[in-house]
Amino acid sequence: MATGFFLHPSAVLHDTGWGHAEHQGRLRAVAAAVKEDVAALHDRVEYAEPSSASEEDLLRVHSPELLETVRRTVAEAGGQGRPVPVAGDPDTRVSGASWDAAVGSAGAGLDAVRRVVEGRYRNAFVAARPPGHHATRDRAMGFCLVNNVAVAAAELRARGEADRVLIVDWDVHHGNGTQDIFYEDPSVFFLSLHQHPHYPGTGAANETGRGRGEGFTLNVPLPAGTPRDQYLKVFAQAVESAVSRSAPDFVLVSAGFDVLAGDPLGGQLLEPEDIHVATTMMIDVADRCCDGRLALFLEGGYDPARTGQGCVAALRALAGVEWSQPGSNR
Repeated sequence: MATGFFLHPSAVLHDTGWGHAEHQGRLRAVAAAVKEDVAALHDRVEYAEPSSASEEDLLRVHSPELLETVRRTVAEAGGQGRPVPVAGDPDTRVSGASWDAAVGSAGAGLDAVRRVVEGRYRNAFVAARPPGHHATRDRAMGFCLVNNVAVAAAELRARGEADRVLIVDWDVHHGNGTQDIFYEDPSVFFLSLHQHPHYPGTGAANETGRGRGEGFTLNVPLPAGTPRDQYLKVFAQAVESAVSRSAPDFVLVSAGFDVLAGDPLGGQLLEPEDIHVATTMMIDVADRCCDGRLALFLEGGYDPARTGQGCVAALRALAGVEWSQPGSNR
């Protein structure tokens, strides 16, 4: 079976301004990098145009107040014809097209997991924009409006497609929103490896869940400049620990490519070939635990060219193609 590549057409229209780190060029660079690698990915990756998420889908993980705030600010931005910050947060901006982008990217994630469950695709990559893992139940922040990976996890649970979901977050920033949403939920295990200290300031090792969710959150803070081999060793150990404690029926990954060396908002040293290795680890886990049911979601990555390379590395791994430089037909 092929790997599904999900990109909603509205995602590229979300306009934060070209001076913003999370600008429109990010997704264009990803699409260009994937297109350049067509010789290697041909017949192995299938492009899918997804539908949009419904309000019911979003309300499984977000409050009505958050959705209303985002919609109202998007309408304001559309009226003014320029990006507007959400709830006064200068980092999290919207344009008149941002609501369609947000529900489109959340819908892309929903379609991805549905089609993997149905056996249409072996696994999936969701080119989501805006990113999602900082969005909490009640707050848009950190460039994120709605939490795409959380919406997908909640859908799997609500439809009875998975009793236990594992979310692995390797973005350079802690996925505080995903943690917040599932902090008391034992059906969703959240593992985050992230740079510390760093934005948003959460993700200490002693943050392990609350109530019935105690023990179902695993945070692995790492210093900036962690050597590549050490990072991958820690990653492998943390993933095995999470798998043994969660026994997942579906694996989701918040794939942040700001973990690559040279990212302007990061400080780690990974290269695209390391992304290929990490993705291969996740494939092995999914094959062992849940018949290969796996979906990756684009989160951060603010050097567009490097982000494109990281996405290609992940796609190659998902599609069973060995790593080589983009454009190679190996």
